[in-house]
Amino acid sequence: MDKSRHLYIWELSALITLCVCLLTGLWAQGREASIAGQLIRLHVLAVSDEPAEQAVKLRVRDAVLEVLSPRLGGAKSIGEAGTILEASLEDVRAAAESAAEGRRVRVTLGEESYPTRDYAGFSLPAGRYRSLRVVLGEGEGRNWWCVVFPPVCLSAVQREALRPVMNPEDYALITRADGWQLRFRIVELWGELMEKLESEK
Repeated sequence: MDKSRHLYIWELSALITLCVCLLTGLWAQGREASIAGQLIRLHVLAVSDEPAEQAVKLRVRDAVLEVLSPRLGGAKSIGEAGTILEASLEDVRAAAESAAEGRRVRVTLGEESYPTRDYAGFSLPAGRYRSLRVVLGEGEGRNWWCVVFPPVCLSAVQREALRPVMNPEDYALITRADGWQLRFRIVELWGELMEKLESEK
């Protein structure tokens, strides 16, 4: 085989590999955005890892969920849930402050990067999700996460609570049903890469 033909085959192989990587990345980005676009998450950050601060974090979590659970229980869409959350921010802040025993509390609703997280019966890949964030003090302690829309934080059947609001492909992906483990891993790796790039800006 002459040198020019060998080089042509190598270049063609590299081009095909690049195309496959780009298409895989585009697919993973689309799936991540689709999953994130159907859920709203709750993130409570403790002051520190001290046992007393972790206990306060859980009391704040309970107080926030007590406010939100009845309000979000009837939400039919992520848009409706977002409107309810925006209207509830002051009530959430008041409930969190009451349970925080004098600690500073910040409550925001916005976009936030999350790592991959396993829940009862399903997993969510790393990525950016709409998030209700409750920060106690400097928020340097261990976090607590859950999904407030659909309201699965207090549900004993968390996995099934997701099914009505998610499209079948995304639901299969996060529950890793029907051999979707590899596809989930691709989305997970993509989300972790994007999170790392975001943190280095």
